[in-house]
Amino acid sequence: MSIRATHLHCHVDIARPVRLGPGFSLYMPQSGSFVVEPGVDFRSNFRCDIEGDGKVEIGAGTVFTSNTLIQCSTLVSIGKRCAFGQSTLIVDGYHRYQDHERHWAEQGYDLRPIHIGDGAGISDNCTIQADVGERAMVASGSVVNRPIPPYCLAVGAPARVVRYFGPPERREEVLAATRRRRRNRSRPATGEQAL
Repeated sequence: MSIRATHLHCHVDIARPVRLGPGFSLYMPQSGSFVVEPGVDFRSNFRCDIEGDGKVEIGAGTVFTSNTLIQCSTLVSIGKRCAFGQSTLIVDGYHRYQDHERHWAEQGYDLRPIHIGDGAGISDNCTIQADVGERAMVASGSVVNRPIPPYCLAVGAPARVVRYFGPPERREEVLAATRRRRRNRSRPATGEQAL
């Protein structure tokens, strides 16, 4: 397999063996980085847009079924042996929108790195905007906009943890952290008005 670089400032490193299915594309107009470990399967219509110095790292044995889109300006790090169902979106930023005097497209972005742990499973039609822990499972149609702990099943829009299935000795630690995040989210952010 050979890769022809059309932009000399970006870095593309795809280790063999790898499967690049039909519709595979990278958009890297600046100095971004795309690093793939061996055994990754990009089945069909995988697209990755990397802006600026963004970096996408994909661990060995990960599978992308069809129609995955990754948009990265900071870091998207995907662990080993993860699986992504069809029509998955992974994005490391949000549009700002709260200035009522300016159009949302002129307000910039809030960016943060995304980490997806080893063995995570993301079902079809999901949007990932926050970290997903090791071996966590995200149900079909979910929107992950806050971190999902390891060994948890998350469902819904927004996704919430409904089950822990990991090592029994870590159960209380993981679930206590989830409860703390819920309590912190229930407080209005500065400048927000409750309806």
